[in-house]
Amino acid sequence: MQPLLPIEVDEETGVWSTDGLPMLYVPRHFFTNNHLAVEAALGRERYAEILYPAGYKSAFFWCDNEAKTHGLAGLAVFEHYLKRLSQRGWGQFAFLSADVDAGEAEIALWHSSFVLQQPGVRGRLCYMFEGWFAGAMDWVGQSEGRDYRTVSRETQCAAEGHAHCTFRITPMAA
Repeated sequence: MQPLLPIEVDEETGVWSTDGLPMLYVPRHFFTNNHLAVEAALGRERYAEILYPAGYKSAFFWCDNEAKTHGLAGLAVFEHYLKRLSQRGWGQFAFLSADVDAGEAEIALWHSSFVLQQPGVRGRLCYMFEGWFAGAMDWVGQSEGRDYRTVSRETQCAAEGHAHCTFRITPMAA
């Protein structure tokens, strides 16, 4: 199977891009080892707190860019986001449910890169995605005229013995 997303390489700079956004192509072990080194230095809880707003901001930006690039709107942008994450090797993502009006969704993740790279490690390993999903849902909500702000949490992980990881997105309490 060949990559299912467009990859362009600038002949002069060597910069890879997809849909006009610069990309990095790195081995999964390299990324995960760096991720785990920071987690060990800061502690998982503190690291997750730092990752959340960075991931949120990045997902919001990505959704805005992709909506313009592909002429997408509403939930189709979030669906495209999950498709692209799946095509880039992070795992296989799908909505279990989504309600834009309520600012709620549930996402399943099979074959998580974090779980696959850490065989035998137990616990919720996929917390990096939490901010990403809240950022994408808030972009969708804002684009549809909603004024909520959501929060996303990993509610189960395949590394805990489940068939897949699950993330729940809900509006923040007022």
